Amino acid sequence: MSRGKRQSFSKEFKAKVVLEAQREESTVQELATKYSVHPNQISLWKKQAVEMLPGIFERPNRKSEEEKRTDQEHDQLLQVIGSQKIEVEFLKKKYRQLYGTEPDLSNLH
Repeated sequence: MSRGKRQSFSKEFKAKVVLEAQREESTVQELATKYSVHPNQISLWKKQAVEMLPGIFERPNRKSEEEKRTDQEHDQLLQVIGSQKIEVEFLKKKYRQLYGTEPDLSNLH
């Protein structure tokens, strides 16, 4: 026996069913019949909603630890690049002072 095409539900529909299930005015079985959804699906949606609920109250501008660590690494790399640029410019200037010409950097490869 083959099953039909898999149903896809909008997030609005899922939210509506979950909110109604949370009110507990009807059983999951009654809601499943009302909305033509398997009871296990409603239970899964409820579980997902409860797990995701704390994230709703997190500040949107708050960065995760991984993001903070990545930002710190990025800043450190920018500092290294900046100091290297300063050193290169200093060495070019000293070369010009000593030899009176621009350094030939084409043979550094």
